[in-house]
Amino acid sequence: MDRQNLTLLTDLYELTMMQGYFKNENANRTVIFDMFYRTNPMESGYAIMAGLEQVIDYIKNLRFEAEDIEYLRSLGIFRDDFLEYLKNFRFTGSIWSIPEGEVIFPREPIVKVMAPIMQAQLVETALLNIINHQSLIATKTSRVCYASRGDGVMEFGLRRAQGPDAGIYGARAAMIGGCIGTSNVLCGQLFDVPVKGTNAHSWVMSFPDELTAFRKYAEIYPDSCLLIADTYDSLKSGVPNAIKVFQELKDKGIHPKQYGVRFDSGDLAYLSKKARKMLDDAGFPDAIISASNDLDEFLIDSLKAQGAKITSWGVGTNLITSKDWPAFGGVYKLAAVQDENGTFIPKIKLSENSEKVTNPGNKKIYRIYDEEKKVKADLICLEEETFTEDSEILLFDPHEPWKKTRLKPGQFTLREIMIPVFKDGRCIYTSPSVMEMRDFCLKELDTLWDETRRLVNPHMIYVDLSQKLYDMKINLLNEMSVEGKTFD
Repeated sequence: MDRQNLTLLTDLYELTMMQGYFKNENANRTVIFDMFYRTNPMESGYAIMAGLEQVIDYIKNLRFEAEDIEYLRSLGIFRDDFLEYLKNFRFTGSIWSIPEGEVIFPREPIVKVMAPIMQAQLVETALLNIINHQSLIATKTSRVCYASRGDGVMEFGLRRAQGPDAGIYGARAAMIGGCIGTSNVLCGQLFDVPVKGTNAHSWVMSFPDELTAFRKYAEIYPDSCLLIADTYDSLKSGVPNAIKVFQELKDKGIHPKQYGVRFDSGDLAYLSKKARKMLDDAGFPDAIISASNDLDEFLIDSLKAQGAKITSWGVGTNLITSKDWPAFGGVYKLAAVQDENGTFIPKIKLSENSEKVTNPGNKKIYRIYDEEKKVKADLICLEEETFTEDSEILLFDPHEPWKKTRLKPGQFTLREIMIPVFKDGRCIYTSPSVMEMRDFCLKELDTLWDETRRLVNPHMIYVDLSQKLYDMKINLLNEMSVEGKTFD
């Protein structure tokens, strides 16, 4: 878990291809690979970028140790000259990326790698592994937080995550996506994020009775007294005993900064309404009602629609595992190859499925906002192209190009959204803190209309191609057709 050198965190075919490149004259040819995804996870209207900081750590520590090389030698498929070359292997290329916390959309490059082909090929697997996982959890979290309608959401999923690393980095991604805290103490230590938690049913069960358990907890934590109320009988025992303890604190002149009850079972809408009335009638209108128990965005949305009085949510299994949508689906495809004159020759992947036909060339992305500062579209263009707010922009659907929108100066603003991360092997970017990424993410989510953020059948943001990129793509497709090349 704490090994920083993840060089062998790769698929075998990356290494066999590297050896193939090594044996050919194109071993050091510079290429461009794009990472992108084709479909928003959870049928959402967007996704959230996460995991870049871990990609940076991976690239910085990319090297083959002596034991790595000896293991590869033991496989019997790698030649001595190639293994000797690996001893001094380092990443010397350049990387651009959309920053963590940014809203992203299908088919646009979220990471661009420009490097000698052996290096660019090797980093594929780890890059996909890291960003696919964290972007998935960050996206799931943003949906859960949207459903909570401004209530605090806490990440409680460590015990259900698929292993320690998934628990740690999933919690990190959940914080970027909008959680106010995590139960994961190691995540809190590593990334300086708030850790939160109270007590379990076992605390209550370990005492002779529930009231004694509540009193003992309040003695130790008088300033943060959130009591789990459903160990025995939520409304006949749990809430009345909690009220007794709150009154005892009040009589002593103690008013906790945070206090209330938590339900982890039962009909959460019914229980929360009844508990709210009991607490209010007893003179505790500011007491929190917290809930957990296999929550997700759809259940929280339903509870809100039912008028549940819950204002704090603990979400575990369904968030940390993204249970209903377990994979992000990011891919990594060759987009261009540099020739002997330094010119990038565009490359395209064909497929009978139009969604799998790639966008060729060396590209960048402009995000276009309407007059209300909401995202209008993303425009993918070639690196040498420049668009400004002073000139008219013609947007068109690359799949149905007769659908056009003409934006005149004054009707839009724009900005490039990819940032340089590595230049010639040297990291030139410093990651913000996780809490800064969270703030950035919340700000960027606010640039989406609610129609795009709704949980079911959201409005999709257009991802368009510039005319020059579109023409390049069509020309390549036509050339492939003339040459009789088949689809894969």
